[in-house]
Amino acid sequence: MSYRTYQKRTAALAFAAALAGSAVLMAAPAAVADVVDVSYQCKTPIGDKSAVSPIDIKSVKSGSGYKLTMSFQKGVSSSPVELGKGAMNPSAVIKLGGADSGTVAVSGPANSAAIPANTPIKINDLSGTYTPKKTGKVTFTAGVLTIKALGTTTTCTPGNNPKPSLTLDVTAGSGGGGTSDSTQSDTDTGSELPQTGPEDSAIALGTLGGTVLLAGAAGALWLTRRNQAARR
Repeated sequence: MSYRTYQKRTAALAFAAALAGSAVLMAAPAAVADVVDVSYQCKTPIGDKSAVSPIDIKSVKSGSGYKLTMSFQKGVSSSPVELGKGAMNPSAVIKLGGADSGTVAVSGPANSAAIPANTPIKINDLSGTYTPKKTGKVTFTAGVLTIKALGTTTTCTPGNNPKPSLTLDVTAGSGGGGTSDSTQSDTDTGSELPQTGPEDSAIALGTLGGTVLLAGAAGALWLTRRNQAARR
């Protein structure tokens, strides 16, 4: 085998190994998100009402935890009178499943514009913080929605046993060894969070794969130079 042929084979092997490592990483996303139709059964001051809204739950890593954002794609319930700007305050809980248990409290800003009478109430994005207490795959499912307006409270409960809107592969922090059957909440409400999910996980993993590729190329260059020095 000539020296030039040896150089080419060494570089090709390093490149192939880097691509294989990147492919393995890309095949294992850390998050799986899905839009789920939730059939809410609402107890209102004027009687029972029902509405179906597609629910989307997204996450972004924040320190040792995750910022969660719960989005409602359709309005739920309604009011017999107009709700003025800032009159309606929403909150909800997200149920944990899989490796962890308990709930995460999420809340959002009051309505930024008046809501006409007998119109489905559009819920702003609700946000909260989840800190893993267990390691493994954790599911996040829409729970009870609470709407407070004009001194009244409307409670909407999912009636169709919805499936999870988000699944995360998480690792518990150094202090996370006990039970997590407690409500976790976040006081920072009203801010929009960066959208994360499978696509962002893939981007991050692709970046890591690129780093592996560069490391493989650097290794091939080092081997080539070493062999050149040996031949001298």
